[in-house]
Amino acid sequence: MCSLMVDYFFIPQDFADHLLRSTITLLVVLDPLGIVPIFIGMTQKMESVKKRELSKIVVIIASALLFVFAFAGTQIFAVFGISIASFMVAGGILLFIVAIELLTGGGWRFVGQHAGEDTGVVPLAFPLLAGPGAITAVIISLETTGILVTAISILIGIGATYATLRFSDRIYRVLGTRGSLIVTRVFAVIVAAIAVQYIVEGARELFGL
Repeated sequence: MCSLMVDYFFIPQDFADHLLRSTITLLVVLDPLGIVPIFIGMTQKMESVKKRELSKIVVIIASALLFVFAFAGTQIFAVFGISIASFMVAGGILLFIVAIELLTGGGWRFVGQHAGEDTGVVPLAFPLLAGPGAITAVIISLETTGILVTAISILIGIGATYATLRFSDRIYRVLGTRGSLIVTRVFAVIVAAIAVQYIVEGARELFGL
């Protein structure tokens, strides 16, 4: 246990490269620009003050989930007898489904069903932000780069997400409906590619390929 914690706290020699890679991966999976149309659609009848409060709730819940799974994800999986490789495959499949929905429909199918008080939890905080892809990304980051890189990448990703949600109205006005859909679909393709990569890497680990 002690040696495991020491490994988690190590600072890799190529710290900057690891941090950049982890941050970019997490930002792509979180896709803050991609959820702008969804956030706008779910909050268009809200006052500005409530929108700001909702954006805070969303990032707090999402960051809490990411930190919990980053630091305790392997222990949680151990309780249920789940390996990281299995979670990568499952997370990749679920993430690929989300990407397909974004590509074909331009949004998340549950937008119209969860516009009430739980909007900050479902689907914005989970599974759109702290979904299987993001959870897998932070767990893998912790295993390969340590706590410092993982924590900083989460803070940067969540900070960028909060700024995006905070100024979502302005971003949406700049992009417009068509621009937002294009951004969403471009990011969806990237997310789909990441999902395939998760599945391939997980399968290699599981079957020793």
